[in-house]
Amino acid sequence: MSVVRTYYFTDPACPWSWALEPTVRRLAHDYGQSLSVTYVMAGMAREFGDAGSLVRESLEAGAASGMPVDPRLWFEGAPKSSYPACIAVKAASEQGDPAPHLRRLREGFLCRRRRLDGAEALLEEARVTGGLDLDRFRIDLSSHAVLEAFGADLERARAVATEHHAEGAKRVTLPSLEFHSGDGGVRGVYGYTSYDELDAAAAAAGAKRAENEPPSVEEALRAFGSMATAEVSSVCRLPGPRAPAELWRLATEWRAKPERLGSGELWTLT
Repeated sequence: MSVVRTYYFTDPACPWSWALEPTVRRLAHDYGQSLSVTYVMAGMAREFGDAGSLVRESLEAGAASGMPVDPRLWFEGAPKSSYPACIAVKAASEQGDPAPHLRRLREGFLCRRRRLDGAEALLEEARVTGGLDLDRFRIDLSSHAVLEAFGADLERARAVATEHHAEGAKRVTLPSLEFHSGDGGVRGVYGYTSYDELDAAAAAAGAKRAENEPPSVEEALRAFGSMATAEVSSVCRLPGPRAPAELWRLATEWRAKPERLGSGELWTLT
């Protein structure tokens, strides 16, 4: 089976990366191990700017995607920078796939109102994520190797062609994905986008769809952990009211539980 190297330019605090989660998770289910994803921490903000702009962008991303958001964080002792959280993702990658920890950090910024710009806060999120050696993680947060890896990510984000850069920034717009084919070609999708665009780019790069049916809601929750209703709808192909209806049915049977966070819920198995 051919494996397509995929570079995902993102940041734990990026609201539009959070908005893309339903699409990215469906892509992961549909292509499985045909995609090998490397997360490139592009450094959304060395220093966060105007709180009002951050609130507005979070609300717009939530409205566009159906993902839960709670932007009160930006008025309640907001984090100063997204760089420490980016470094935490690189530290987690020293122990394997950083996706679970990245997901937890996304939740922290976008709907759990966590101030994630200090070592202790990041260590606590690593503990909640599970599966990480916390002593090693603490050391890696300040290791030269991890800082160099983050620096390399920043350079990679800046090296993307300038027509794909975010307005007013010297780096690629977030989120963006590049699919690298075996012949050296690159199929890039830059900025918040639809499933169809990512699907077409992945297929054009040579990725092969897994031959599987859409999962049941319980199967999806078991595979992905916490999921928003919009993610269940996308991954399980349950449009309209079907996803919330099935989730609440499982809740009435004590098989799934919702956690209300801002504008929506995150669901997990009981």
